[in-house]
Amino acid sequence: MEVRSLAIPDVRLFVPRRIGDERGYFAEVFRADVFAQHVCAPEFVQDNESMSARAGTVRGLHFQSEPAAQGKLVRCTAGALFDFAVDIRKGSATYGQWVGEELSAANGRQLWIPAGFAHGFCTLVPDTVIAYKVTSYYSAEHDKGLAWNDPAVGIDWPAVADPETLSAKDRIQPLLADLPDYFRTET
Repeated sequence: MEVRSLAIPDVRLFVPRRIGDERGYFAEVFRADVFAQHVCAPEFVQDNESMSARAGTVRGLHFQSEPAAQGKLVRCTAGALFDFAVDIRKGSATYGQWVGEELSAANGRQLWIPAGFAHGFCTLVPDTVIAYKVTSYYSAEHDKGLAWNDPAVGIDWPAVADPETLSAKDRIQPLLADLPDYFRTET
């Protein structure tokens, strides 16, 4: 498995090696030892999955605050999406910056998004399924968000992104400038 650092070093891209023939392929999609070597000892407690029927579906930007903050290991098991992570750790050298990667069933890539980052995605094709492991259980009380289109963050959403697909919750998320200090770091 190849592990790549991105423009925000705490976010990592995992690229499983596929061994294939005319029947298909085999891949190790998660190894605790590799994850521990490049990120931390894994403590995943819950697996989540969602399916988006329409291309252009926008979900996010979501995160959970302490004490239920979540790291996420995200992959696409059907279809394709563009996945984003926004650094919301006040005091971080990359505060307010974002990174993104195309994840698809075809490329098998996975994005590690640590706690302290808002996460969102846009589906690129119909019937896209996203699956992710998280390091803390879901908590409605700590479920928070960031405006998907905050100009201060400036995410370059795919052209297919359709604001009409936003959930009621995602339509009213605050701007980065209005977020409380949910996460703070010294860099």
